[in-house]
Amino acid sequence: MKNRNLPYWITTGLFALGLTLSGFSTLTHQPQMVAGFAHLGYPAYFMTILGIGKLLGVATLLAPGLPRLKEWAYAGFTINLVSAAASHLAVGDAASHTIAPVVLLAVLLASWSLRPASRMLAAPAAEPTVRAAAVATA
Repeated sequence: MKNRNLPYWITTGLFALGLTLSGFSTLTHQPQMVAGFAHLGYPAYFMTILGIGKLLGVATLLAPGLPRLKEWAYAGFTINLVSAAASHLAVGDAASHTIAPVVLLAVLLASWSLRPASRMLAAPAAEPTVRAAAVATA
């Protein structure tokens, strides 16, 4: 592993650990998670869906290749964490309940911004415009 990839792997590893634990607790309907979801007004079956999504997203972030799927995983985690913070605020919880999702979001964004080129989606090739080509030949 190259030294320039170390910050990426540290942030990605910390995020993956946190979301793996959260995904497992959500998927297995741990009592604390059940109480939390009920408090936020979410149905119990949503825990299964969200737990599976978290675990699949973590696996995608850690797997080699799959750059397009990684972008979707980053986007999905961003939506999940922003929604978690908003849900706590919407039910009147103290702002301190939003600390964990906001910190995880910051770690996720650091992971995304530090990812090596091999884990990025390649930019689309620029296509020459038809009008410019027609003008050049005239």
